[in-house]
Amino acid sequence: MPFTDFYQPGVPAQIELPTDSLVELYETAVAGGGESIALDFFGKTTSYRTLGEQIGAAAESLRQLGVQAGDRVALILPNCPAHVIAFYAIIRLGAVVVEHNPLYTPRELRHLFEDHAAQVAICWDSAVPKLHELPEDIAPATIIAVNMIEDFPRRLRLALKLPLPSIRQRRAKLSGKAAGAIAWHSLIDHRPALSPDHPRPDVHDLAAIQYTSGTTGLPKGAMLSHYNLYANARQGAAWMHGAMDRQEIFYAVLPMFHSFGMTLFLTYGVLKQATIHLFPTFDVDLVMTAAKRQPPTVFCAVPPIFEKTALAARKRHISLKSAKYCISGAMTLPEATVELWESQSGGLLVEGYGMTEASPVALGNPFWSTRRTGTIGIPFPSTSMKVVDVDDPSIEVEQGQRGELLLAGPQIFQGYWHNPSESEAALLPGRWLRTGDIVTQDADGFTTIVDRKKELIITGGFNVAPSEVEQVIKSFPDVADAAVIGLPDERVGERVVAAVVPRAQGNLDLAALRAFCHERLTGYKVPRQFFIRESLPTSMLGKVLRAQVRSQLEQLSDATASDQVG
Repeated sequence: MPFTDFYQPGVPAQIELPTDSLVELYETAVAGGGESIALDFFGKTTSYRTLGEQIGAAAESLRQLGVQAGDRVALILPNCPAHVIAFYAIIRLGAVVVEHNPLYTPRELRHLFEDHAAQVAICWDSAVPKLHELPEDIAPATIIAVNMIEDFPRRLRLALKLPLPSIRQRRAKLSGKAAGAIAWHSLIDHRPALSPDHPRPDVHDLAAIQYTSGTTGLPKGAMLSHYNLYANARQGAAWMHGAMDRQEIFYAVLPMFHSFGMTLFLTYGVLKQATIHLFPTFDVDLVMTAAKRQPPTVFCAVPPIFEKTALAARKRHISLKSAKYCISGAMTLPEATVELWESQSGGLLVEGYGMTEASPVALGNPFWSTRRTGTIGIPFPSTSMKVVDVDDPSIEVEQGQRGELLLAGPQIFQGYWHNPSESEAALLPGRWLRTGDIVTQDADGFTTIVDRKKELIITGGFNVAPSEVEQVIKSFPDVADAAVIGLPDERVGERVVAAVVPRAQGNLDLAALRAFCHERLTGYKVPRQFFIRESLPTSMLGKVLRAQVRSQLEQLSDATASDQVG
């Protein structure tokens, strides 16, 4: 029986492949959406017609600032209206969006800017000082600062001006000083639109660079074309059969700088001409407030967010019965979370699978009785997969046997930016993507992840490269060696932990080491636990054997203290 027999009725085996760029996607949405609400930001709304006008004004302003086709433009923004407008303004010019986590440290940003060399950055104003810390030859020449408070409803803007200590603290979290930057609203308010005759990108042109930790080392820039992103949006539309244009309410609780959030909200959400509720960060109180005003119909997230939202809704007697389409990704979905969510929502919670290099979604469980919790589902329309020998990808393993998952389809990326060797390793002949995930596939085509060939840690849906964290820890003066691994954690999938060898016995200040890491790494990369060791297991060539480190630390991980000595 072909796996397509398990699709929800009405889901096609193949999608209509795009022949035009993402410019067509948003222009079609603007024309069709008209006065319907595109964006909702704390209650302040933007219609599709206004969104189109703002995209045109931003594109013309960026053109006047010198942005041309092929230029990389950095986005360093949380979820906010400027993120949506800037994304489409950049691609309208044929330039390339480069997404960044606005919480990245200057050290993390430095590597990315060294790699993509963007000369223009559109940045949350609180993050602008980080760009000023970059060396002059790396820092962008033009910085555009976004003050999110300016996009709040008037009542909230006025409330944030109250001279109260608690209000000042909240205001400081939302906005900061952005010396030497151009104000974002000066580029879109009462400005002329880009000429409709301005050249448009081709469907196969590069649209975005999404950095991923990949399998080893520092983050690599996955190159995603207009074709890749548009195709994945259409695949999502096919999978959510029954979702209606201009009828759905998307809750953007996942960051749009992450590939999962980018496709769900920036491309697929706009394709459906949906109302997209923008949350700068996941805050269950904000979600509950929005749900009382306009509950979601599409809610896609990671398991911890589903759990927290369902528990809060049950406690506060807030209905989530409108939530019909709910997809979990980025980490294993526990059965208990499924049961909890479905007790509160109006539809199934299904697990899917993707990776940045696949734009990102490639497999999913059907929104139908055929779904199988505990698996990552079956291939999306127009997507092929095979399971191959871990050491020889030219050999397919027998059904039911463990092997590496390979993917092919219109959503598969173009390679890594300025990294041909890694691109060649990731893309096999026939444009088959090596995922590095070890899976089994049953007779019906449903796939289960059983291991990871790569040593990547996935915590709360975010990728962490152990080597990057190890480099930081080993640069601490009192550390001789370190190994970073992920240990199972019911709340976030895996927690980052580190085995650390001090330079001198009993001479390692763990509080200082943790503070040192926080200065150089985004919070989710900082180890939750430090295990002090006398030595680390190594191979004959001196390479630290992380698998053996993991075995050692698993025996110690039941302890409740945050720092362990072994």
